[in-house]
Amino acid sequence: MSSSSNAQTIDYIYREHYSWLRGWLLTRLGCSETAADLAQDTFFQILKANSAPEIRSPKPYLATLANRLAANMYRRRVIEHAYLQSLSSLPEDSAISPEEQQMVLETLIEIDVTLSQLPTKVREAFLLSKLDGLTYKQIAVRMSVTERTVKNYMAKAMLACLLAAGQKQGCEVEYHDGSN
Repeated sequence: MSSSSNAQTIDYIYREHYSWLRGWLLTRLGCSETAADLAQDTFFQILKANSAPEIRSPKPYLATLANRLAANMYRRRVIEHAYLQSLSSLPEDSAISPEEQQMVLETLIEIDVTLSQLPTKVREAFLLSKLDGLTYKQIAVRMSVTERTVKNYMAKAMLACLLAAGQKQGCEVEYHDGSN
């Protein structure tokens, strides 16, 4: 698809379905400003992809994309709320600057995105280790797997974190599993 026809397709879908999408989001979210923002973000994601896929059914496609964006928005809000609650419980002399708070919050959100892309058991093992402080042996018992499996899960989680950190810094990070 040429960039000209791609732009025409996106323009057509926007003109024909923006109002519907905004209304659909409003009924689910109950806030007109958030609905309008997410509707715009939905179309921005299509533009950012740099090519409009052959969308045979625009409404289901837009609804699916908007649902993902809404889920991400809510997940970010939960993380932000928990972080701000944690900050409010710190003694005043431990307060950090607003810039540092923003950096920590962005890092927490990036970690959440990275972990959300992991298989469930890998994520669970990682969180049991890092948040609950369980040993690999304790995790193995809790998850009904071997300790070696837990080590494999942790290696996968740590690799995902390393790759995400490398991508954030603009590094070319390649993964080689040892097989040729």
